[in-house]
Parts: sequence; structure tokens; C-alpha cells
Amino acid sequence: MIDIPYGRQDVTQEDIDAVVAVLRSDFLTQGPAVPAFEDAVSKRLRARHAIAANSATSALHMACLALGLGKGGLLWTVPNTFVASANCARYCGADVDFVDIDPRTWNISVDRLEEKLVTAKLQGRLPDIVVPVHYAGQPPDQEAIWQLARTYGFRIIEDASHAIGASAHGEPVGSCRWSDITVLSFHPVKVITAGEGGMALTNDPALAARLALFRSHGITREASRFKYANAGPWYYEQQELGYNYRLTDIQAALGHSQLGRLDQYVDRRNQLARRYDTCLAGLPIRLPVIEPPNRSAFHLYVIRVDGDTSTSNHDAVFARMRAGGVGVNLHYIPVHLQPYYRQLGFGPGQFPEAEAHGREAITLPLYPNLSDSEQGRIIALLKDQLN
Repeated sequence: MIDIPYGRQDVTQEDIDAVVAVLRSDFLTQGPAVPAFEDAVSKRLRARHAIAANSATSALHMACLALGLGKGGLLWTVPNTFVASANCARYCGADVDFVDIDPRTWNISVDRLEEKLVTAKLQGRLPDIVVPVHYAGQPPDQEAIWQLARTYGFRIIEDASHAIGASAHGEPVGSCRWSDITVLSFHPVKVITAGEGGMALTNDPALAARLALFRSHGITREASRFKYANAGPWYYEQQELGYNYRLTDIQAALGHSQLGRLDQYVDRRNQLARRYDTCLAGLPIRLPVIEPPNRSAFHLYVIRVDGDTSTSNHDAVFARMRAGGVGVNLHYIPVHLQPYYRQLGFGPGQFPEAEAHGREAITLPLYPNLSDSEQGRIIALLKDQLN
């Protein structure tokens, strides 16, 4: 039986009180709690606009639509991510390709990205959108990617589902300083939770308006945006084929309450990560490398079995950790090796760094309420498997 999961939410009485207040109010959805949450997040992360959604997957889809991705379009992302980072393009009828990862940081490789862009330009098929993923909570080199975007003309959606509370060069992830749109996740195992939910942030008011439009059936009630004369205060227009991707006030209240503890949560995650670093040093594994001056949100703490060690050993360690009650996990099976993407022509050998990562990675438990004694038990069990 697993008694130490890899992730676990922390819900306090303050959170419960915030949700109960909404349940006793006049609004359960489309009330004041959602815009209050959006405003709090945008101010905290220094973005001009925040548009909440019912999941990060929905927010990624909205972001692609807002940037005009459609049939015949092309999106690039990394293989070592959750499938939503690629699927958002397929929802739009667009094509997907992948960029291999940096063997040191496990984020998108800027060198591989630039090489692929040079080739793509010669072939006349540059991407419309690139989606760098903040793997495990560490920002990729967004500044360098932004410079490439200026040269090659693509748009950038940061998939920062792992990374609220992280920063690069002192700039909070979510500020969109080096991207068009940043997407966050509030799933229960993430840094803060709304029960479920996501958010898209941008500094572009036109993109913000389109994100909001796609979130709610493509309908607007703003008179300044109407395309035709209206008959009265009841008038509204459907201007796009949108979706019901709205967050509820109940979820927003929980997320807003949790946001107040963001720094506390990220500090504790970093404290636990430092203890892992210290106690696991010297074992035949690779530990996460945080590039200065980044600060990781440490949504995940991922180790890798040394590259020369067989996959069967990785599998045995994984199984023995779970048999010991420790809920290790794998983040991720490379997206291009999933059956759906193999049907689109992808397969083994195309992105060797991401494939090696998928063979070697083990996610250890990391969450704010993980006790020192529980972490000690995890460390001792892992050492027993690897010594």
C-alpha cells in the first residue's frame, strides 16, 4: 500500500472557509470570485491580464486559438511533458513536432531548437508556435527562446503548469516578459490548487480578449466589441466557435486562498529538494540541476538512474520503492512514443535525450506537508536499493 504519494495537496481551514463563503453566496460560477482570483494572480506574477479556465489543458487550447493556430499550422514542444502540451495543437487541427531536451536541465534545448529552426527555414516550414515546458518547476532559457522567436517569427506559449512561484533572473514565471502567453495549472498535485483549473496570462489586451472569448462559447456581452447594433441590455453575440472552459467561483475561492501561501509552499519545496540533494549525493543517480539564477518551484523532484545502468534496474528500483509504500512516479513517457503520435509518424530514436530521460527518470515524493521523517524514510529506502 502506498502511504507516501509523490504529491499531495494542502487544504487548510482558511481554504475551507473561503469555499464555504462562496457556497453561501449568490454565485457559484461567473460571480466575483473568478475575477478576484485572476486579479490576484496577475498582480503577483506581474502580468497585465489573467484569464482563468477549468484546466491548464483548456488554457493551452485557448492560447493556441487566441494566437490563430489552425489547420495547416505547426506547433513545436518537447517530448518529456504531459500530452496536453502537444494535444492543444491537435485540437486546433494543426500539426505537432518536437524539440529534444537539454541533457543537463531536462528543459527544451535551445541549441537543438536553433538547429531545427535553421533546417525548418530552409525547408519552408517554420513553426507558428513553440511551447517550452518548465519541467518540474524550473524555467527554461526563455530569454534565448524569445530572441529566436524574433528572428524566426514564431509565437511562444510557456507551459508553466509546474512553475507558479518560480523565477528566472528575478522575473516571476508568468510575467510573460519573454513570451506571448503563459499557462498555469491548479491541479491538486501542483504548487497551489483550485481543486482543478488553469490560467492563461498575457500582456497583450487583444490576446486577453480572445482568450476570454474562447473560454465562454465565443460569446461576448461587451458592447464595445459588438459587430452589429444591439437591441437592448439583454443583447450578446457569439463571435467565435468557443468552448465552456470556465472556472467556477468555488474553485477560484480555493485557488485565491492558496495563493496567499505560495511563497511558503515554494520555500518548503526548495528546502526538501536541498535535503534530497545532500543525502543522495554520491549515489549512482543524476540529480536535478537548477541553473543559476533560476529559482525552481520544485513541483517535482526527479532523479535519473545513471545512463549506463539498464532499464531493468530502473524498473526494479521503481517497483521496490512502491513495494515499500513510497509512491514514486514517472514524468514522463515521451509524448512522441505514445500510440496516438506513433500513428502520426513519430517513433523511437528521433529524440534521444528525451527518450533516455523517459527510461531513467523516477519522481520522488515532494510536497509541503511531507515530513522530515517521511523524507528520511524515502532516502533510506532509495539508498538501500542503490548501494
